[in-house]
Amino acid sequence: MAGRYGGGQVTTTNLEVIGVDIERNLVLVKGAVPGPRGGVVVLRTSVKNPMKAGGKR
Repeated sequence: MAGRYGGGQVTTTNLEVIGVDIERNLVLVKGAVPGPRGGVVVLRTSVKNPMKAGGKR
């Protein structure tokens, strides 16, 4: 069957930010980041259960 392949959003969890270089506008991430070189990467927190993180309901 013909169809479009790829181009979808991919979410990867459990990556660790190990440093920030403000002068070169870089964020150093430990782990495999999906996508092409030079692609847009969105970083956000990944708290799945707020009760484990000390949050209140």
